[in-house]
Amino acid sequence: MEELDLLILGAGWTATFLIPLLTQHRTDLSFAATTTDGRRVADHPTLPFRFDPADTSNLAALPRARHILITFPLKGPGPSAALVRAYTAAHTRGATPAKTPFRFIQLGSTGIWQPNGPTLGGQDPWISRHSPYDTSNPRAVAEDELLGLGGVVLNLSGLWGGARDPRSWVGRVGATKDAVKGKKSLHLVHGEDVARGVVGVVDAGEWRGGERWMVTDGFVYDWWALMAGWVWELMREEGVKALPRGMEVLGRCYDAGEFWKWVGVAPTRGGLGVGL
Repeated sequence: MEELDLLILGAGWTATFLIPLLTQHRTDLSFAATTTDGRRVADHPTLPFRFDPADTSNLAALPRARHILITFPLKGPGPSAALVRAYTAAHTRGATPAKTPFRFIQLGSTGIWQPNGPTLGGQDPWISRHSPYDTSNPRAVAEDELLGLGGVVLNLSGLWGGARDPRSWVGRVGATKDAVKGKKSLHLVHGEDVARGVVGVVDAGEWRGGERWMVTDGFVYDWWALMAGWVWELMREEGVKALPRGMEVLGRCYDAGEFWKWVGVAPTRGGLGVGL
């Protein structure tokens, strides 16, 4: 069997946007996808597969692909290395090379950069992929292991689209006036843009192995702009004349521009595309 362009390990929410993109618009890219039970996703068949770092023998049954997208979280030391080395050994003709010939892409979360803290008091509020992150976070540990093996990590901000509606989050995060008062910046990326970003990585002329990327839609949202209830009262109390509040008040603002520059595309569902 010829080598595929992309193997999607774990066809969950992201795949409901990625598979339609690949089947309807990027038909030049060959791909396969897995689920734990082999169900159809976005009207496309998948291969049954469940990853167990203690027994990686089932990786040999998967097709050989140039790019392997890992959509499920790996945690702590060991799983990333087990997956990369077992897949490489199973799909490399002859002796296993010291360096994998495959390109592994792990989807992660911007949660490894700390959530909204206090107002920064005049300090630069911008955080980028180069900013310090919580290296003790179990997901970050596994991601760092993958980076050390030449993989790429895409840390995604708040995912929305399909069944995920940011407006439905308001009741959970803003149940009291004090809770609303403490909410500051919000960063989002739509599933369609996640899919376009993944395809951009596959298309990229230069593989940037060993690098971590922050992925947002390029906008910084104000939580207060999504809420009602106590917001007008809080605006009067805090002297806020209009929304969104300034960057120095929102506290943490993510700069994901480097990712979109690398992959050569731009997000299309940010700002007015949010439709809130």
